[in-house]
Amino acid sequence: QIQLVESGGGLVQPGQSLKLSCTKSGFVLDYYAVAWFRQAPGKGREAVGCMSRNHGVEYFATSVKGRATISRDTINDSLLLHIYNLNPEDTAVYYCAASAMQYCSEYGAEYTYWGQGTQVTVSS
Repeated sequence: QIQLVESGGGLVQPGQSLKLSCTKSGFVLDYYAVAWFRQAPGKGREAVGCMSRNHGVEYFATSVKGRATISRDTINDSLLLHIYNLNPEDTAVYYCAASAMQYCSEYGAEYTYWGQGTQVTVSS
């Protein structure tokens, strides 16, 4: 059974950094494209960035470009999202998603598996 579980969210102050983890079970990360999405209160889901099977990374959310890094934790075979210099507009539920496709995408409909999300709140 394929499962994704996000962790690392919480309350952080503006300017701080955060590392989110997406641990998985039931599949090998090398054979899936994976992505991070977020949904802020009252807003639609937004693609933050993604990693293709060849480990190529793309960033989509204009507001996080230059402040976010997507990487792999090869020891735990999990997906990481680092966000630096957080601001209140980063407050959202962050989700990881996976799909057995070669190249990742910013379109949520293309992802088959989703985690339950982890809440990130940026506030002083």
